[in-house]
Amino acid sequence: MSILREIQAAILQDNPNLGTILLKLRFLASRLGSEPLEDWVKFEAEGYPKDADVPEYRVAALSFRGSWSGPFGSGINNAPIPTALVEEHASKEWTRYKVRESIATVQDMAASGKTMGINASNLILLLQGKVYEDFACNSIIAEMSQIAIQEIVQTVRARILELTIELEKRVPAAVEVTLQQLISSKTPETAAAVTQIFNQTVYGNVTHVTATDGAQVTLAITAGDTVSMMSELARAGLPDDAAKEITNIVASEGRPPAADKPLGPKALEWIKKNAPKAASGAWKIGSAVATDLLKEAALKYYGLK
Repeated sequence: MSILREIQAAILQDNPNLGTILLKLRFLASRLGSEPLEDWVKFEAEGYPKDADVPEYRVAALSFRGSWSGPFGSGINNAPIPTALVEEHASKEWTRYKVRESIATVQDMAASGKTMGINASNLILLLQGKVYEDFACNSIIAEMSQIAIQEIVQTVRARILELTIELEKRVPAAVEVTLQQLISSKTPETAAAVTQIFNQTVYGNVTHVTATDGAQVTLAITAGDTVSMMSELARAGLPDDAAKEITNIVASEGRPPAADKPLGPKALEWIKKNAPKAASGAWKIGSAVATDLLKEAALKYYGLK
């Protein structure tokens, strides 16, 4: 049986062992030559390091509870804290937790039926006097719901299945890979096709731009949304003011007549004018990569990709 068929058979079982399935998928990705797929499988199997972006499906909402002591021995115990209050006095980062643990650990947590506790001791100082006046905050507990944990497991399972189905349809070589096969099935065309399928099925509305040094910049831009475009360009390395300026230009020029020329004359003039800044190292991204980045961003903004 081919590796792809083994993965499909295993993923369709009740309570599949996602750790073992990911090992097989990593082998398949290696034989097909898709490094982005290999990286995703490695992170899911071993956990996401602190310097790696986590997929959106691994970002979960947190709920908060706390205890306070007041005058004359009074107190408030185990009272809920509104997330809006946490975001106002701390930041939104506190309410959206990035789950970096391996999928095997997440699967064990999902099977346990317990909520996941997060260290929120630093919030005590940030929320002191902000929740109940004249009461001292003694402790804060942050938790991720059991449903959120189960959703991560289900999402990974569903995307592995969808990925293998698309590979079966569009990359014939993927079905031929077996443990006994000594010759690799990887070719530039196969690797590109597998990577495209991976980006579409796993990350959905996300674009990867590859720099000349092999580094990748990921864009998650919603069509017609200037806020997401500005945010993603700034995260990719453009200064905030530059990201805002070029986003406004792209939005004002309107949808182009052809997808192969997503940038209008004003945007191209802006790139020409700012190219020296990128080339000089004043920006965190080179001029060549910046051009590709802006083209991809425009395509995503216009809904052409």
